[in-house]
Amino acid sequence: MKFLELVLQNFGPYVGTQIINLDPQVDDDDSRSIILLGGMNGGGKTTLMDAIRLALYGHRAQCSTRGNLSYSDFLSQCVNTKENSVEKARIELTFEHIEDDKPVKYKIVRYWTKEPKDGKDTLGILELGATVDNDWWLNTALVSIWDEYIENILPLGISNLFLFDGEQVKELAEQDAPPTLVFEAIRALLGLELAERLALDIDILVSRKRKELADSKELADLQKIEEILQQQQTEYETTALKLSKFNDELKLAEKQQQAAFDKFVSEGGKIATERNQLELLKEQKEKESEESRQGMCDLAANILPLALLEPLLTQAQNQAEKEFRITQAQVASDILVERDKRLLNWISQKGFAESEIEKIKAFIEQDEETSRANFLQPEESWLQADPESMSQLGNVLYALQNAKNIAKQQVTLLKNKESEIDTLERQIKTAAEPEAYKKLVKDLNIAQKQVAEIKTSCEITKRRLTELETQIKQTKKNLQEYSTENIERKNREHIITSVTRVQETLKVFRERLTRRKLNKLEVQVTDCFRYLLHKSDLVHRIAIETNSFSLSLYDLQGKIVPKHRLSAGEKQLLAIAFLWGLARVSGRNLPVAIDTPLGRLDSSHRSNLIERYFPSASHQVILLSTDTEISKSEVKKLRENQAIAREYLLKYDSSTRQTTIQPGYFY
Repeated sequence: MKFLELVLQNFGPYVGTQIINLDPQVDDDDSRSIILLGGMNGGGKTTLMDAIRLALYGHRAQCSTRGNLSYSDFLSQCVNTKENSVEKARIELTFEHIEDDKPVKYKIVRYWTKEPKDGKDTLGILELGATVDNDWWLNTALVSIWDEYIENILPLGISNLFLFDGEQVKELAEQDAPPTLVFEAIRALLGLELAERLALDIDILVSRKRKELADSKELADLQKIEEILQQQQTEYETTALKLSKFNDELKLAEKQQQAAFDKFVSEGGKIATERNQLELLKEQKEKESEESRQGMCDLAANILPLALLEPLLTQAQNQAEKEFRITQAQVASDILVERDKRLLNWISQKGFAESEIEKIKAFIEQDEETSRANFLQPEESWLQADPESMSQLGNVLYALQNAKNIAKQQVTLLKNKESEIDTLERQIKTAAEPEAYKKLVKDLNIAQKQVAEIKTSCEITKRRLTELETQIKQTKKNLQEYSTENIERKNREHIITSVTRVQETLKVFRERLTRRKLNKLEVQVTDCFRYLLHKSDLVHRIAIETNSFSLSLYDLQGKIVPKHRLSAGEKQLLAIAFLWGLARVSGRNLPVAIDTPLGRLDSSHRSNLIERYFPSASHQVILLSTDTEISKSEVKKLRENQAIAREYLLKYDSSTRQTTIQPGYFY
């Protein structure tokens, strides 16, 4: 399928007739996938997406601005406000697809007035080339079966996989399980609706057979049980809707609670709560600081002042040691002199030659002279300290060094305590004033109370749902027992007694079918995510849970990768990979339209989408972007890669609140 042209006339902010050529075929030999439309926020991008949905699906279309409006009110709302009530709003969507192995072109035309006739639009389906003159002609037969026909081409259930916006991607990225629209699209894609419809049809068949087999009394009893079952099922649906509403309210209340808490913290409420503790801690730090100062005073009252004289004390110690060595040397010299005298006397008595004795005397005198030259002169010995004084001086210097080390530690400790005291004083000063603090506490308590109340309502509703499930199960069991015990006609009984086996078989079939298709989907989503992320070592495999379709990520070692480890941009790429994988698994060659595709991505992740996703997402990719999403550099890269077939600018006039469509882009 390929969109060729979209025509808007007096639709939403689009005044007059606006024509957009959506054909990706530039010429006979050149086809480029991307159709780029630029527009500022509020300029009509989402309205253009709504126009495509409305053209395709009419009253079934899931348009962004419809909400709970009736189709008639929604159509009235879509008529351009500048036009009078007699002017018509009109949408034309031309597309091409393959039918019986041949390309065919259709033009969907829907138009209506400010007051739609019978609350509906008028639908026309034009077919090209079915007549001799190769012109458009009205295919009335196709108009009557259009809903069934378009379901075969682009089913409504999976349309959100191909026509989606940035908010849908954001919601899918932030939640653990897919949002409702994507959840239903997956179910439609997996064929689960068909299996459930078959199970419902079987229940209807069994109900009819029970009524055929029962007599009047049995029929009355049977109808009573079925009425009870119907009431229980109705209450279950109502309660489920109520639970969904409570869950939505809970999300909003939790956001408000977080906002109140953030305000409480930012405006000093948290510090005010801890003020007493901070003041006590400050007093303790001041006491410890005073103790450090007292320790410094004690040191100053003892030996520490001698640190001022430490160089002189060290000099005195060195001088005393020198003089001690001189004294020892002089004693040794005197001993040697006495020995030399005894030696000379002995030599003289032994009758040595006089010349030899003179040589020995000369040697001894020279040796004594050399030894005396190496000693300090007597005038250098001025301290004359005794050994006890030297020992006391050494002890003083040792004690002084210890005192200096302790003093340094005390100074460092004192500085740290004073820094901590300054920090505590600043925190105390930032605490909110009592009245402001009371208001912050009140707002926070209100928000917390609201969250608690809604959680209580959620729990009560969940319990009621569980009770209803049990009651419905019991009622169905009663119906089964009623059929088994009171209806004994064999031919029709066989249908009833076979239902349980059929339902079990159908259940197994549905589970296996789901798992089989999810396995294919897991492979596609993993490949798409790894391709977009361009970080192959982060995630090796992605698994999809069977019931909730939530995603689980695993690394190469088979260990789970928590989703919170992904950045906001990586989560958005994961969401896009999920949608891309679903579209590929669908097996349908359909166009993709994306509104605000790059809202929360950083530059590197944007580059991955620009280069890897947009050109490959489909044979036709319609991008609706603001000037900050696909900026000058991104559009330049797409042009250089010859990926853009056509460019348009949605020009919004804020004074008239009207939008016109012009060729070209912002840059």
